[in-house]
Amino acid sequence: MFGTCSNYITLRLLGEELDGNSSLARGRGWILSHGGATLVPQWGKIWLSILGVYDWSGNNPIFPELWLAPQFLPFHPGKFWCLCRLVYLPMAYLYGKRFVGPVTPTVLAIREEIYDIPYHTVDWGQARNACAKEDLLCPRTALQNAVWTSLYKCVEPVLSSWPINKLRERALKNLMEHIHYEDENTQYLCICSVSKALNMVCCWDENPNSEAFKRHLARVPDFLWLSEDGMKAQVYDGCQSWETSLIIQSVCATDLVSEYGPTMERANAFMKNSQVLWNHPGDPSYSHRHRSKGSWTLSSADNGWTVSDTTAEALKAVLLLSRISSKLVGDPIERERVHDAVDCLLSFVNKDGTFSTYECKRTSAWIEILNPCESFPNMIIDHPYPECTSSVLQALVLFKEQHSGYRTKEIEKCITNAAKFIESRQGEDGSWLGTWGVCFTYWAFFSVKALVAAGRTYENSSSIRKACHFILSKQLKTGGWGESHVSNETKAYVNIEGDRAHAVNTAWAMLTLIYAGQIERNPAPLHRAAKELINMQMDTGDFPQQEHVGCFNCSLFFNYPNYRNLFPVWALGEYRRRLCSKNINGSPSS
Repeated sequence: MFGTCSNYITLRLLGEELDGNSSLARGRGWILSHGGATLVPQWGKIWLSILGVYDWSGNNPIFPELWLAPQFLPFHPGKFWCLCRLVYLPMAYLYGKRFVGPVTPTVLAIREEIYDIPYHTVDWGQARNACAKEDLLCPRTALQNAVWTSLYKCVEPVLSSWPINKLRERALKNLMEHIHYEDENTQYLCICSVSKALNMVCCWDENPNSEAFKRHLARVPDFLWLSEDGMKAQVYDGCQSWETSLIIQSVCATDLVSEYGPTMERANAFMKNSQVLWNHPGDPSYSHRHRSKGSWTLSSADNGWTVSDTTAEALKAVLLLSRISSKLVGDPIERERVHDAVDCLLSFVNKDGTFSTYECKRTSAWIEILNPCESFPNMIIDHPYPECTSSVLQALVLFKEQHSGYRTKEIEKCITNAAKFIESRQGEDGSWLGTWGVCFTYWAFFSVKALVAAGRTYENSSSIRKACHFILSKQLKTGGWGESHVSNETKAYVNIEGDRAHAVNTAWAMLTLIYAGQIERNPAPLHRAAKELINMQMDTGDFPQQEHVGCFNCSLFFNYPNYRNLFPVWALGEYRRRLCSKNINGSPSS
């Protein structure tokens, strides 16, 4: 319902007419046959309210005043996961202002087109907690609905009345201050496209001729991507640092760096130029920002948002390149900047020794019961993740090998605790489930690689043995692996329809087994997998674009565009290199 309403309304606002347009007519027909736009989930309700085709009274409250609450409270927004709070920050501002864009004849027409009853007869009170079953990933309990209804009927009227409404004016001013801080410290990219679009509206409401709004407009193209089937908007401004780090590691795994020196030299320069060399200005407790100096963002330094696993993978990449002759790949990164990166990683350690994404975990998991959004589970706090913990563990092990003597005790403690956490999150069947979403082969690759880096082996670790048994049990008859995104719904491994192999899944599974010593025990499953992967490669050298390989909060699926090439290269590189070093026979012909 969210997607259909959003696309339908967008096309109408862009000038498409309903009459004679079969796509629009079918879209409208679907909306009406599924209950109408009152069933759009919360984020959709906010946007429809902004556009003037849904009444603000049909929204559960997003109190701007909450940002003025004492910061020690466990439900202060500053303790929320940054992706959550930075989306609800502008939402709270727009809710508090009851902002509505220009109500044009087209807007009035849309009001009558997306509901199955006349617009003026819609029961907005009933609509507040309504959501289409197609969008309902996190059903609310009766208690939650009662709480939200009470907040709207009892608290909202008090906060809106004089003289208490003066507090709202102060809160709105405070929110706008935070919005400008986020804009300026991300060069108007913001943390993601969702918050950027909302921040743009807030800046337009404040002053449509402002420098802030103009700078927002200038960064819109950063989110646009011309794909094979048309223009897309990315959820982020890119994943340049993340993918470049992994590509460097994949090429290093092949022992063919000398053949691709110019490429690695440019990649090395990019990684050095992309490191964030400063901390954000002002009081971090007021702006709710974590340390940034020494980090890498998912995309580029402009983005400004430190990510634990991106920083770790980037550190691994530059450390690997520092082992190679500077005549081939350029000068290594300076020791001081390496230390800054390690300092940043250690600043991410949660109290229990785990690692989250952008910041440390700031409040208790029970806060998730306050989740106001029906579409995204586990979105209120920055949960600890095996993937992030795995990346940091590997980076610290590699650093310790090359830079002994720096914060040694802290690093050793961190590695020990990280390995224990990864082991503790393994299921009885040998798999790992991620809070972000389910991709069993992906989680197995990261987890096993980390455990091996921490000194575990197949012989001394039941976790690694279980993981290998799980992965081997999912190998297809063709020799590959092909995990469907449906695994996110079932929380159990599901093959792609038709039991088709997926290049990236196959690569992840191969790497899991390789790092766990499968070549030495019984290389036959890897020979079959390598043959399948080699046969997938196209005449151009490219590997095919297949089903989704990424997931965000179990509900949004996407692709990292370079995964289809970098992970097969990585897997085949490690496979070939280890076969040659062990002089093991029986491999498929090259």
